[in-house]
Amino acid sequence: MHYQKSLPRLPVPKLEDTIKRYLAAQRPLLDDDQFSTTEKLARDFENGVGKQMHEELVAQDKQNKHTSYISAPWFDMYLSARDSVVLNFNPFMSFNPDPKTEYNNQLVRATNMVASAVRFMKTLRAGLLEPEVFHLNPAKSDTDSFKKLIRWVPSSLSWYGAFLVNAYPLDMSQYFRLFNATRIPKQGKDELFTDPKGRHLLVMRGGNMYVFDVMDRDGNLVKPAEIQAHLKHILSDPTPAAAHPLGLLTSENRDTWARLREKLLATGNGEVLGLVDSALFCLCLDDESMNDHIHISHNMLHGDGTNRWYDKSFSIIMAKCGNAAINFEHSWGDGVAVLRFQNEVFKDSTENPLVNPGSQPAAVDSASAVRRLQFNLDAELENGVIKAKENFHTAVSKLTIDAMQFMKGGKEQLKKKKLSPDAIAQLAFQMGFLRQYGQTVATYESCSTAAFRHGRTETIRPATIHTQRCAQAFVQQPGKHSVEQLIGMLSECSKYHGQLTKEAAMAQGFDRHLFAMKYLANSKGQALHSLYQDPAYAAINHNILSTSTLTSPAVNLGGFAPVVPDGFGVGYGVHDEWIGCNVSSYPERNVHEFLQCVHKSLEDIFSVLEGKPLS
Repeated sequence: MHYQKSLPRLPVPKLEDTIKRYLAAQRPLLDDDQFSTTEKLARDFENGVGKQMHEELVAQDKQNKHTSYISAPWFDMYLSARDSVVLNFNPFMSFNPDPKTEYNNQLVRATNMVASAVRFMKTLRAGLLEPEVFHLNPAKSDTDSFKKLIRWVPSSLSWYGAFLVNAYPLDMSQYFRLFNATRIPKQGKDELFTDPKGRHLLVMRGGNMYVFDVMDRDGNLVKPAEIQAHLKHILSDPTPAAAHPLGLLTSENRDTWARLREKLLATGNGEVLGLVDSALFCLCLDDESMNDHIHISHNMLHGDGTNRWYDKSFSIIMAKCGNAAINFEHSWGDGVAVLRFQNEVFKDSTENPLVNPGSQPAAVDSASAVRRLQFNLDAELENGVIKAKENFHTAVSKLTIDAMQFMKGGKEQLKKKKLSPDAIAQLAFQMGFLRQYGQTVATYESCSTAAFRHGRTETIRPATIHTQRCAQAFVQQPGKHSVEQLIGMLSECSKYHGQLTKEAAMAQGFDRHLFAMKYLANSKGQALHSLYQDPAYAAINHNILSTSTLTSPAVNLGGFAPVVPDGFGVGYGVHDEWIGCNVSSYPERNVHEFLQCVHKSLEDIFSVLEGKPLS
């Protein structure tokens, strides 16, 4: 937390900048008449009610200097949502396999990951975890000498020291909710619960739930051989799969689950629920093996619902074949904290494994150390589980996932051509959608604002007049433009996308600002300005293309479901030599065809970059 005190506050953008950016993002989505209406509404807002709303937001922000203007509304937005967290909110990120094949055994890998996770947690709580920093010039700032120097700069000034060498420390306020934390369903709005006193791990297998301590009374990691023995005991437990797996309830509508939880408490399950909620985290030991990307994605994103507790801040899912992933509840935090944890656990468990394939589990009495949780269920609760299972299967049966790898180029080639790799990937999605459906639609790319105190995310709007013009040239008029003109358009898209990305990372987008003003008006019971009633405002927030990117040495692939019924959920990564996408859709869209169109777009872009005209 060395930089936390001196992190800059999340700025509230100027109202005129927000309106200008909003209109620029609306332009490619609307025809001239629609745009003219939206522009009139936006100008009216800017010169009238909006001014007052903006001033109220700024005044409120000044009174809450310990946090950011988006923090409370964002928690509220997530926790008040009544939809199931499965598909709608929880994403997954899968681990790369351990480079040493024999360490990918389910028991060995689970033991090593649990031990590494506890080590990470202890380092975090001891205040010894290295601060998370975004290095623009790592040669200068990501060095031992700089770290030694900055250690002596007081916390209230340390951010400025990092800033001088072009390094941006990131907010770490979310990290404390990684462990011993759960989202608790309540009528109307859920709550986040954390109990740092819990020393036990929650393990699920066959829908049965088990707990055992992974730390002793002094807070030290239990011997890895003992953890291995306890996990082996669970893996060989002959208890049949749970007849009414309670984890299914965490996939329900939040109000339904809140009502059933009250019932669970009333029927004497308070103590066992307390153990679930306060567990360090959840380890799901699955009995099936995964054979391909698609199977892994479905299993790690949703599974069959019986062997999960989706409300835990995160779960490590470990398939029989040693394929592993993290599935996390999204209200408490964003990808930054989870990815840091995942990177550290992967590095530690593969480089310093505490048990190996030849290790013998400790000769301990696992039968008394491991407790299988028994729940007292009446007919109403049993029916609740049956109904949850039906709802779960109805929802997940509609989801299709497909993946694509474009092997003809990646980051290296694009950078040589002075093009932003992210801009080109996003342009390929615009071209792909245009080729498939003939239109430009609302597109969302998430960007972390963790460079600010209590920052969350801002939206990059990748659909622009530049991508629209360029996509039309490539898709609808392939013979009309010279190679030079096409390269010029690619460069234009890249420059503008780069500017949007920089603005979003500096909290200079328009989405969060408009959202926060709307939230403030609602909380004061004020009528909303017609800008918020405009069909174009609803349309730009109906994100048909919802996209998110990450690349990391620990992560094999990530994924999430679409955020609207007629949308795509696009997880992607631009690697040095290739580009990968993992995309989901519901029946209203054809994901296989979309990926073919994206692949074709990338082929066209790369062949133009090689100087070949479009055929």
